[in-house]
Amino acid sequence: MYKLKFIKYSLLIIFYFAVQNNLSAQNVSKTGTTAANFLEIGVGANAVGMGGAFVSIANDATALYWNVGGIAMLPKFEAVIVHTDWLAETNFDFAGLVLPLGDFGTLGFSFTSLSMDDMVVRTVEKPDGTGELFSAGDIAVGLSYGRHLTERFSIGFTVKYIEQTIWHMNATGIAIDAGTVFKTDLFGGMTIGATISNFGTSMKLEGRDSRYFIRVDDTKLGSNERIPTNLELDTWDLPLLFQIGVSTYAVNSVNYKLLLAADATVPNNNYQSMNLGAELSFMDFLFLRSGYNSLMLDESEGGLTLGVGVNSNMILSTTVVRFDYAYRDFGRLQNVHNFTVGIKF
Repeated sequence: MYKLKFIKYSLLIIFYFAVQNNLSAQNVSKTGTTAANFLEIGVGANAVGMGGAFVSIANDATALYWNVGGIAMLPKFEAVIVHTDWLAETNFDFAGLVLPLGDFGTLGFSFTSLSMDDMVVRTVEKPDGTGELFSAGDIAVGLSYGRHLTERFSIGFTVKYIEQTIWHMNATGIAIDAGTVFKTDLFGGMTIGATISNFGTSMKLEGRDSRYFIRVDDTKLGSNERIPTNLELDTWDLPLLFQIGVSTYAVNSVNYKLLLAADATVPNNNYQSMNLGAELSFMDFLFLRSGYNSLMLDESEGGLTLGVGVNSNMILSTTVVRFDYAYRDFGRLQNVHNFTVGIKF
């Protein structure tokens, strides 16, 4: 009992400080003031097709991203691989593995990557290229744990290592995600979810590209133009995000189900917004999805999402393979296509 109360109060304290930090600057968007923004890219065609309204659903391995408390509800071992052709010819990839371990709880492992092809190094003196190439990329590696505290209430935590690299510079950080899922008897079994993501250290680029050679003082004996110095770069906060969501089945028959969901998001680098989503399923085999992302955010690009998914038992009777696709409208930017393959065994 005391352990349960300690966990609940700890979560409330974390959520309180996260919300207070975000609401104190709600009249300022603070866009572009955080590092590691790849952590905000939605994972999984299932969730993306529903407009990102997935915090209270979290019913597959992508719960490692959306709400780690949801992994405690997964009855089988589950793996997922996600690939997205992201903006500006970059590639976004995610891999996750969930391992239910009975009374011990559920473990999860995740890997996130944002990568790009090599680019030519250009300078003012050599606009056609110096003959060198550079690249940039981001990764995050997470270890998760979730468990049921009651039959209706589950909780989860993720600790993740984050690294960003560009040419000879890199920045690293550590962050924690926390999430809860609570199932109710209201409105046909409404589920409530809440998460806080990327609560962690600031990040600062370091490396040899910030090193310069200067002359300190012409009046001093031995002064020369090759005295090494380093530029002191600023530190940047992680994209802290608080979300709360609800979902329920408007239709829940043997053959057809209609799932409706809504999430409210409070980031530290933008205004508050909402995500809305719906999923129509036929015999738990075919899934049609639609949603709208960043509703009430005036300066967002696009927002409409569409998706489709299929479950298959082709390999073994106890193994389920799932294929999902999602389309996301980004307005004036390139539209995004998301492909996901999941397996339960």
